[in-house]
Amino acid sequence: MMSAARERKRYAFVICALLFLFFALTAPAVCKAAENAELREVRFWKSQEYIRFVFDLTKSVDFTNGKLSNPERLFFDLKNTKLSGSLKKTIEVNNEFVKGVRIGQFSPDTARIVFDLSSQSYNFKILNLEDPARLVVDIFASGAKAKVKEDVKAGLGPDAPKTDSRQAQSFIRRTVVIDAGHGGHDPGAVGPTGVYEKNVVLDIAIRVRQILKKTQPSYAVVLTRETDVFIPLPKRAAIANDQKADLFVSIHANASSNRKARGIETYLLNATNSEEALKTAARENGVSFKKMKQTQSEMDVILTSLASENKRNESVKLAGNLQKTLIGRVGKRYPQTGEHGTGVKGAPFYVLVGAEMPASLVEVSFISNREEEKLLKTESYRQLLAQSIADGIHKYFSSQPKQQMVYEDREDSRPAAKSVNYSRPVNAR
Repeated sequence: MMSAARERKRYAFVICALLFLFFALTAPAVCKAAENAELREVRFWKSQEYIRFVFDLTKSVDFTNGKLSNPERLFFDLKNTKLSGSLKKTIEVNNEFVKGVRIGQFSPDTARIVFDLSSQSYNFKILNLEDPARLVVDIFASGAKAKVKEDVKAGLGPDAPKTDSRQAQSFIRRTVVIDAGHGGHDPGAVGPTGVYEKNVVLDIAIRVRQILKKTQPSYAVVLTRETDVFIPLPKRAAIANDQKADLFVSIHANASSNRKARGIETYLLNATNSEEALKTAARENGVSFKKMKQTQSEMDVILTSLASENKRNESVKLAGNLQKTLIGRVGKRYPQTGEHGTGVKGAPFYVLVGAEMPASLVEVSFISNREEEKLLKTESYRQLLAQSIADGIHKYFSSQPKQQMVYEDREDSRPAAKSVNYSRPVNAR
């Protein structure tokens, strides 16, 4: 009995300690207040087919929209947004669709845009763009869907930035956070000839961003670090949470005491029975294998729960797409590396703890292997790895249920936007 009681006390202590660790890791994400965007300027252009409004922001924002009647109005609430002091709050339009626009601070962190409409027979569509951040609203006659130009570049006016027309078809903005492992005083693994993991993975992360911004311009791509700086492991997932990211990918280079070990591995947060996976996690977590093994033996249940909370099934899909594209591309050019891809694994990586979105960690090659270190030194190989990761990210998004543009038709039976307290007194209603 005494032994059982002691075991229960020991287990309770471990649970409390791990929960304390978990909340300590995730606290920065919860406690850090989101920095507000600023709505700086409103522009609009009229055509015979539609009227386009462009709201210039300092950063992309989330929003809700709704409708009011008697008189007819359409409104948008921009979250975590403040109004610039120089912003014109009332704009006269007076065309067949819109009488005017009013803008007000609905609450301390929400800006409301109200369109006073000329008719009940209207449709609208919304594009949420970034780099630079803009909210674009088109309003046009009911039933005139096919007449509205889909090319954002054509409709934003003469000062519009050059934008791939595919951006106009990506109506739901995707946010991707790419994490380059290690940095600063933490070099990560070091290859036989002195190549630092921290430098290799930073270069690959920057290349992933460049590729995604070029091929998928509607994606918002954020790097946890862009220079050789140290970022604590808990803060990396916190950055992704602050950005409300759709996915989080941490890039690393593997290492092993077995200098012949080679290949590509992709991980998600989970407990593991694999000694090699646990060794990899211990190295990336900056703890000894003995400590990692001891800790995991006491936290299997916690890790399984955490993995579930962090959308484990979606993380599996993400990791699978990353692994498949990496092996497919790398294996075609470098069979000796691609054929040694050991698949998707689970392991207790601290960097993934606390991520509120599908998350994966990629070990792009073994920097401890002399041949793979040599490959990692070359720009062409790092570019190939970056292209593979970018392809895996896009393939993951493409496998999701198709997302349509935010679109309202007065004649259809779809429910309106998220419910909003219409009765709240504001200066723009």
